[in-house]
Amino acid sequence: MLVIVGYLVVLGSIFGGYALMGGHFGALYQPLELLMIGGSAIGAFIVGNDGHAISATLKTLPKLIKSSKKRDKALYMELLALLYVLLAKGRKDGMLALESDIDDPQNSPIFALYPVLLADLPVMEFLTDYLRLVVSGNTDPFEIDQLMEQEIDTYKHEAEAPGHSLAKVGDALPALGIVAAVLGVVHALASADLPPSVMGTLIAHAMVGTFLGVLLAYGFVSPLASLIEHKVHEALKVYQCIRVTLLASLNGYAPQLAVEFGRKVLRSTERPSFTELDLHVRDVKNR
Repeated sequence: MLVIVGYLVVLGSIFGGYALMGGHFGALYQPLELLMIGGSAIGAFIVGNDGHAISATLKTLPKLIKSSKKRDKALYMELLALLYVLLAKGRKDGMLALESDIDDPQNSPIFALYPVLLADLPVMEFLTDYLRLVVSGNTDPFEIDQLMEQEIDTYKHEAEAPGHSLAKVGDALPALGIVAAVLGVVHALASADLPPSVMGTLIAHAMVGTFLGVLLAYGFVSPLASLIEHKVHEALKVYQCIRVTLLASLNGYAPQLAVEFGRKVLRSTERPSFTELDLHVRDVKNR
């Protein structure tokens, strides 16, 4: 919803100011220039991306308009509590005791207590895959760390592909607007025998191309690319939290200290305090 609100603010500011200065909105209605700019931008987008990037961008755009549930402090506290329960069980009964839980988390009594996390399939796959490696034994913490870092990096590059694609389109739009404006000027100059008033109208219409290119670039497309980047960074935090917690456990730290390592990598706005997490973990012990 913030995307829609932001767009309304952009349009209200631009066209509201134009109206207050006494501008004529009819002069801005140039569908052919919009066709040239929009069509060439779409064509450049298709040329500059492969099928995977195009498909990912088309799937991402509707999600940006919808209000998605943010990963807040409560969710991270549940994640850290889940990690604590799993690591505590593994420390008490042996890591092999987790095998049935991680092989079928949907029917696990442990995972059933955390339905929101259980519904997040990519996060569950990441967690159970690395727990499975830990359960298998003979795991070197350094190698596990490298593998997790590479997987997170791969996820980051894939998730950022739509943002990079939109950013390039945004960078190109002002130039495409100039192209449309130049063609409009060429059309005006080719009609030099017309009266000055008509020539002035044609040149004014031509300049709308530059206006549209810049407006679409910096008011609409580039902000979407920036929003995707922010969402990717936010999504990565849950994987980093799991990574750091598991590594702390592999290096011999007790479950309660391991989740403290995971807490430290969270952003300050979502990070629970030491006391909050400690009380939550104690509550989990009593469930």
